[in-house]
Amino acid sequence: MATTKRLTVNGKQIRLTIDDPDMPLLYVLRDNLALRGPQFGCGLGQCGACTVHIDGQAVRSCITALSAIDEKQKVVTLEGLGTPRKLHPVQRAFIDEQAAQCGYCINGMIMEAAALLTRNKKPGDAEIKEALARNLCRCGIHPRILRAVKRASTAL
Repeated sequence: MATTKRLTVNGKQIRLTIDDPDMPLLYVLRDNLALRGPQFGCGLGQCGACTVHIDGQAVRSCITALSAIDEKQKVVTLEGLGTPRKLHPVQRAFIDEQAAQCGYCINGMIMEAAALLTRNKKPGDAEIKEALARNLCRCGIHPRILRAVKRASTAL
């Protein structure tokens, strides 16, 4: 039986009609709203490729059921973090530091870093590494990612 759900995604009120209210948020974002920032990685919440913000908190969208999101909560994806004309400082820093290789993990790294910098404007290396530890990257681009997060912290 179809259900209507209201969400705020990237500052816009969205009204969806869906068959399964327990569908993962990731599927709604990618399949229904055509948002390609969040990636499907492991499907178990372990790799971080699907990370989004819900009310400013970094959340794994592959294991977050749509039904768990209240219509008053704000969902932000990589596309809503900044705009092409005015990038979020973390997005700008990742570009400036060329902190991407294959790019698959970058959505999660950026979203997790942005959440960290909201909580802590000037994190040290250990705090950055701890915040990003659950985000898997197989390319070995970690030194550039660390530099990008430090660069973004100076731009906030």
